[in-house]
Amino acid sequence: MTDISTDILVVGGGAAGLSAAAEAASCGADVLIVEGDLRLGGQLVKQTHKFFGSRDEYAGTRGYKIADILLDEIRENEGKVKALTNTTVTGYYIEDKTFTAMRGEDSCARIKARRTIVATGASERLIPFPNNDLPGVYGAGAVQTLMNVYGVTPGRRVLMVGAGNIGLIVSYQMTQAGVEVAAVVEAMPKIGGYWVHAAKIRRLGIPILLRHSVKEALGERVVEGAVIMELDDKFNPTGLERTIECDVICLAVGLSPTTEILSHAGCRMRYVPELCGSVAERDRTMRTSNPDFWSAGDAMGIEEASAAMVEGRIAGLCAADSLGLPAKMEKLDEYWARLNRLRAGEVGAKIRSGIGKVSRDEWEV
Repeated sequence: MTDISTDILVVGGGAAGLSAAAEAASCGADVLIVEGDLRLGGQLVKQTHKFFGSRDEYAGTRGYKIADILLDEIRENEGKVKALTNTTVTGYYIEDKTFTAMRGEDSCARIKARRTIVATGASERLIPFPNNDLPGVYGAGAVQTLMNVYGVTPGRRVLMVGAGNIGLIVSYQMTQAGVEVAAVVEAMPKIGGYWVHAAKIRRLGIPILLRHSVKEALGERVVEGAVIMELDDKFNPTGLERTIECDVICLAVGLSPTTEILSHAGCRMRYVPELCGSVAERDRTMRTSNPDFWSAGDAMGIEEASAAMVEGRIAGLCAADSLGLPAKMEKLDEYWARLNRLRAGEVGAKIRSGIGKVSRDEWEV
């Protein structure tokens, strides 16, 4: 058992975590990042498409390049940031304010941190249907990992379930990799992702079937096809069905915030549908009801990576400031202005509504 201590522990090395670490280190904090994957970068390393937004959010830059930019920024902070990869935080013990973590399968550690930023991201949702345990049924994140990290295509012909941004983007990426996408089915009456992503796959001839979902997977030992069904306006089957030949069923049906560590820490949690799950209440600095814990990114509500990076900046800045370090707190208004621009308009209305339910001006003592 190894004992480790640090000023600020960042749990998660994705978009929010790297941004938080870079910001806190720039204020002079000693930072430890703990990341379960074999490398830092989180979902960014899988994203080959160019980001939207403004120059501040790296508009026009591909996701995996943004990960490199953030890592370069961290390296510039004179060794203030250390990282443990292939390491999972397994629990937080509030009695003595200690984390436990497993590195690989045979090494464990106790971690003490003066402040903690939880940037654990999200987990993929799945939907139940007969034979959904057959080899060939994947989450969209797993498909992205296979293709964009390891260079392996998931199969020959794919049925995509879900027309949000992830489903649309992964469908396009699979087509680029030479995989045929038979169709994209979406239970809702309209596409959930950006029209620019939908237009790209429609130009490739991929049908998007609204008010449809997968009824069952076909096959004995592996996926050999799927039955899809039409839904009415109450999401009940209409009786119209068709069979799709495919060897992969890819599920892009949403994400849920990963918040177990926040619960362990006794943070006040609330289920908010607009944020896609149970999330911690937070103030303007991204601090939770536990005064030693901040959080950012999808762990605080499912949103775009651009917003996660800005939230990470806020959390890193304010956690460092709470330690008495020379944080430039005038940045806080600038970061919030950037967040508000990202959440402006009709697209951000749901996020704004959800955040309004968990935002707090001050905490009871």
